Amino acid sequence: MKLLSIGLFVPCLAFAASISANSQRANAADLPANIEVKDATSVATVHAEGVQIYECKTGSDNKMSWQFREPLATLLQDGTTVGRHFAGPGWEFADGSSIKGKVASQAPGATKNDIAILRLDVVEHRGDGALSKVTAVQRLDTKGGVFSGACDQPGAMHLEPYTARYVFLAN
Repeated sequence: MKLLSIGLFVPCLAFAASISANSQRANAADLPANIEVKDATSVATVHAEGVQIYECKTGSDNKMSWQFREPLATLLQDGTTVGRHFAGPGWEFADGSSIKGKVASQAPGATKNDIAILRLDVVEHRGDGALSKVTAVQRLDTKGGVFSGACDQPGAMHLEPYTARYVFLAN
């Protein structure tokens, strides 16, 4: 059992070291003011590749439309999977740390097909890894993820591909 513990410890240690090496002062020069996180330091920056999941539902107006249900994405750093993003919204890193966030503000994506850029405040922490001190998350450089179209089968699902850059910040 000790070999298993060491076998898990070494990759987690390497992962934490790579995050520390990539830590830098958060750069807010090109961000809308409502997305900035003042006096924050970047704990980690990852690239996300995934989908925005939409469900065909009947709304309060008795019309069917595609409604956002949840995200599902793989988090990558230098081409290596380091975690996942899921409903909550939540993020979990390979070191076992995880957070949940709440949208604090948003701004439009670069095109009508790009989901909004976001600033999220962290409302829950689990684990002692890289995410344990994160207080805010920025979703930036979004590509894709917006879906609209005919919705005629209640309960139908649609997965719309998207990419984004997530910056995990602490102050």
